[in-house]
Amino acid sequence: MFATIRRYESVDQSRTDELVKKVDETLLPRLSKLPGFGGYQLIKGGDGVITSIGFFDTSAQADESTKVASSWVRDQKLETALPNAPRVSGGEIVAHKMRELVKA
Repeated sequence: MFATIRRYESVDQSRTDELVKKVDETLLPRLSKLPGFGGYQLIKGGDGVITSIGFFDTSAQADESTKVASSWVRDQKLETALPNAPRVSGGEIVAHKMRELVKA
């Protein structure tokens, strides 16, 4: 599995709620339809920083998600809310552990 991390800095904090809503309503449906999609997390870090982590089966699929996200920013006219291009990093996930969720 591969992960892509996109760190957005200098995010317009007055538009964070709008941004989160648009991610949920319009970006996540696009990403989840990509081949190899394994999950997505959006992290509100404070001080104008928002970070996303996407999980995909292959490196190429993870790279494609960055293209989709970039296109989505333009489509949603979010250039002023996200004034700086994200710092993008990623790679193969080599260790992983999550708590198992048990239904009540």
